Amino acid sequence: MLYYLLFPLHDTFTFFNLFRYITFRSAMAALTAFLLSLIFGPFVIRKLKRLKIGEKINKQDSLRLDELHSGKAGTPTMGGVLILAAIIISTVLWADILNKYILVCLFVILWLGITGFIDDYLKQVKKQAKGLAATTKLTSQIVLGLILGTILYLEPQNSIRLDFPFLKDVSVNLDGLYIVFVMLVITGSSNAVNLTDGLDGLAAGIMVMVAVAFAILSYVSGNMRFSEYLLIPYIKSGAELTVFCSSIIGASLGFLWFNCYPASVFMGDVGSLALGGAIGTVALMIKKELLLMVVGGIFVLEALSVILQVGTFKFFKKRLFKIAPLHHHFQFLDWKENKVIVRFWIIAGLLALMTIVTLKIR
Repeated sequence: MLYYLLFPLHDTFTFFNLFRYITFRSAMAALTAFLLSLIFGPFVIRKLKRLKIGEKINKQDSLRLDELHSGKAGTPTMGGVLILAAIIISTVLWADILNKYILVCLFVILWLGITGFIDDYLKQVKKQAKGLAATTKLTSQIVLGLILGTILYLEPQNSIRLDFPFLKDVSVNLDGLYIVFVMLVITGSSNAVNLTDGLDGLAAGIMVMVAVAFAILSYVSGNMRFSEYLLIPYIKSGAELTVFCSSIIGASLGFLWFNCYPASVFMGDVGSLALGGAIGTVALMIKKELLLMVVGGIFVLEALSVILQVGTFKFFKKRLFKIAPLHHHFQFLDWKENKVIVRFWIIAGLLALMTIVTLKIR
């Protein structure tokens, strides 16, 4: 919005020429989102406490896990509304709000944010232990994937080919399967982040690193010279997604200020579902779908641990892990919570660095 309001003044005031640069607007978007989270965080936490929207320890899941997390009982949750508000406001302020990629990203995080909000609301306010039925939540994600897949499939400038990292000019035409592929990416990415959000600051910290990587990938993909030099698909107007990713960075950092160990607030499904879907959407738009599995390796492992745990128990009546998702498995190995968090952060940082390095490996 500020781009359209202030950039036209650059002929009179040269300072406003800065608004033409995506790097400047991205930095300001990150700073704005961070400050919004930092300033309004205490107010949101007080409001959630006043409404008695706090974490509940379910004794039916795992007695040992409940003992480990007993100190978290009553900690405010649904703090993801703060993340979403910071992302949306900073993106609207600093991005080209008429850019089709930005509009789609805002639509996705609103859709999944509302889905997560309803789930959290039913659990926390209406006291329905399981919130939204799993089938209802999955249906919401699938319908969103169907809508997004159709939009991208019909978009003339969008390629329905799946590009392979590390390989030059190697891709597969998904053709009619493209929409199904988009549905899988959206449901997979949103649920993977949701499953990872089980320890103080774990999901938020990893999200910062993933968003940094995708901000860089968006910038080079939307720059003709960089994309030609690096032999990656050029996404016209895709560089504007750098501003959106920067908003995620700032909002996640600001939330992490309150969510770091020991957490004063949790994001809840309203935050985790939206963040996962947002990153999945960016990956689809800049044609880095397979790299999503690298940079979001921790998210993938967390989701995979749950799938393997359920599968092995169903077919072999044995558990592959002590408990799933994976971060709880390490807790059961007597790793302290903050040790699990920091070590997962370290791995996520290395994966983000590896993802950026792949740009030169073709």
